[in-house]
Amino acid sequence: MQTTPLSKELHDTLSKITTASITTILLKKGLRNVWMRGTRPIKPGQGRLVGRAFTLRFVPAREDLATPESWSSPISTRAAIEAMPEGAIVVADAMGVTDAGIFGDILCARMVKKNVAGLITDGVVRDIAGVLGTGLPVWCQGAAAPPSVAGLTFVSWQEPIGCGGVAVFPNDVVVVDDDGAVLIPQALVEAVAKEGTEQERLEGWIMSEVERGVPLPGLYPPNDEAKARYAATKK
Repeated sequence: MQTTPLSKELHDTLSKITTASITTILLKKGLRNVWMRGTRPIKPGQGRLVGRAFTLRFVPAREDLATPESWSSPISTRAAIEAMPEGAIVVADAMGVTDAGIFGDILCARMVKKNVAGLITDGVVRDIAGVLGTGLPVWCQGAAAPPSVAGLTFVSWQEPIGCGGVAVFPNDVVVVDDDGAVLIPQALVEAVAKEGTEQERLEGWIMSEVERGVPLPGLYPPNDEAKARYAATKK
């Protein structure tokens, strides 16, 4: 499946909306399971990334398939990397396995050359010093020395997956920051961008009121009187 580039307008708008705000907006739309468990930044200060999901899928290791020779197969992580489009956020379903690193420094370096935005997985990476040296932004559960084939078999890319307990489809949008990775279904991207901008503006006003000494009841969430005061600031 081809990845459709995200428009610059949507990308720039979503880049200003926190994952916390996005989860609140999606909760109001009935979507509770959108935060990918175990997606922690590999180092502080990676910022906020926005991009279309490019999915990778691993299954449990099977001895006849999960071998070093499999790395040269047409269906391999190496082949998948060559299919990754510029600006995509790679989301890898590693089933939460934490004793086999799905990618190391060489694969991450190639992703950087391909201008991939970042890597998200519910698993771990290996060669962590080298991965950090590539500069590729990564969110994962940590590091492990063994290679992927010690615990996983790579089977496909650009298919629906589950990452951190969340269903991810190719062309869904991912926003990730210090709070972890959040999935926005493709059909809701524009609505989330619009509502998120207003949510950030409102919460900024509420914070200014808190700093001014206003008590929380009636302010957060705002009652009619608070809403009227907020509306007056927008005129």
